[in-house]
Amino acid sequence: MELTGKNIIGRALVAAGAETFFAVNPSSGEEMVPGFNEASPQEIDDAVQKAAAAFQVYRTTSGEEKAILLETIADEIMAIGDGLIARCMEETGLPEARLTGERGRTVNQLKLFAQLLREGSWVDARVDTADPERKPIPKADIRSMLQPLGPVGVFGASNFPLAFSVAGGDTASALAAGCTVVVKAHQAHPGTSELVGMAIQRAVEKCDMPEGTFSMVQGASTGVGQALVRHPLIKAIGFTGSFRGGKALFDEANKREEPIPVYAEMGSTNPVFILPRALQQKKESIARDLAASVAMGVGQFCTSPGLVFLQKSTDEAQFRQLLAESMGELGGGVMLTSGIRSNYEKGVEKLRSIAGVEVLAQGKEGATACHGTAYLLHTTARSFLEEETLEEEVFGPSTLAVTADDKAELLEAAKQLKGHLTITIHGTEEDLLENQDLIGMLEQKAGRLIINGYPTGVEVGYAMVHGGPYPATTDSRTTSVGAAAIMRFARPVCYQSFPMALLPDALKDGNPLAIWRLVNGAYEKK
Repeated sequence: MELTGKNIIGRALVAAGAETFFAVNPSSGEEMVPGFNEASPQEIDDAVQKAAAAFQVYRTTSGEEKAILLETIADEIMAIGDGLIARCMEETGLPEARLTGERGRTVNQLKLFAQLLREGSWVDARVDTADPERKPIPKADIRSMLQPLGPVGVFGASNFPLAFSVAGGDTASALAAGCTVVVKAHQAHPGTSELVGMAIQRAVEKCDMPEGTFSMVQGASTGVGQALVRHPLIKAIGFTGSFRGGKALFDEANKREEPIPVYAEMGSTNPVFILPRALQQKKESIARDLAASVAMGVGQFCTSPGLVFLQKSTDEAQFRQLLAESMGELGGGVMLTSGIRSNYEKGVEKLRSIAGVEVLAQGKEGATACHGTAYLLHTTARSFLEEETLEEEVFGPSTLAVTADDKAELLEAAKQLKGHLTITIHGTEEDLLENQDLIGMLEQKAGRLIINGYPTGVEVGYAMVHGGPYPATTDSRTTSVGAAAIMRFARPVCYQSFPMALLPDALKDGNPLAIWRLVNGAYEKK
């Protein structure tokens, strides 16, 4: 499929702006054709205006109609065929197998939300029936449910060009909630974005959804994203990326006359705690598997383990040696962009320059300028407690081992942790029982706790939480992965003393949608 380099504004392809930019192959450093048109302020306004007009229709579509749209998007993505994978490989340097799996994840999460819509209970319908005989005052009929927020701006992520991008979890959950969407494509993979954006556009047309249900704007400058956030008709933002980028969007949204929620997932160092008995029994396998987790995707996962906490012992010293050997054997790989690679090297150098930090191992260097080399660094828990920058994310294949003198110092380090997406604990049953105070503390620091596993890899399901306290995200009450992600783009609306004919079907007597509802304090399907 031939690329146009244009912006998708409703059902039109538009290139009115004067500026163009090019994707760069990170393996070769060469610019790729075609050039992509940077969206003009007028194009951004047109996209949002169309989204606002479409919302008045799309918000009233049934769960079944929205489910069919999501499934049609999935079908259209698969219909692109191998051309999508080929273009994405060129723009990102990611291998074919990884991208094929990511495409499957993208399609499956669209289908998950379709399933959620067909079941229907996600709207959290609540019914308190009237009691005119109640004393001292009668009780009115009061009902409530979740309704969509309005047009949503979604920012594509650099490290997941399919699953967290144009048709990724933010777009899927917003469309499922009944919101229209304007995507700001990531400038590192504009061709991949256009292919997927056109697939969504075709699905919208096939399903006879209103023009403006979906639009996508391109741009390499920060101005395109800022204009989207500032637009008064945008009601929420979804973002996956760096802390700097997410915080800037959050601050921008709060400067508006009408502040709006920004659901920003901004990364994490995903601490791993290895308790003494587990270390004694499984040091070899943990060292091997932890190194593989650090290196997965050249460390460019938001769940890559960047901190490892241990208690000082003979086993701990042996483990560090084993981990150093495993890390030293890693080949690294091509990173997504030269900018990401440059920031990674700066981050490692910053860690190395801090007093008390030593390099234990360095992986094999590559031939390309965009190669990311693995590093294992080490410091003490005392240094970690005194230098807060040691907790900052270094986006790439490195990890920092932190040795505590004893259990008390390990707990002290846990107390100082900021918010993270994940925290992992390796321990035997005895370890875990003896460290319940540690687990209780870590529960307050992350969105997902993992026992005897590794944080890389996020299952898309009903119970998943991919979020966490600040600075991992801007709202610790939400998730950007899994069925509960839909809640970000909906708000509760209450209907008091409404005629039955005017109520949404989810709240009518007789429960015509046959969903679970909270009726006078008890859940039922009647």
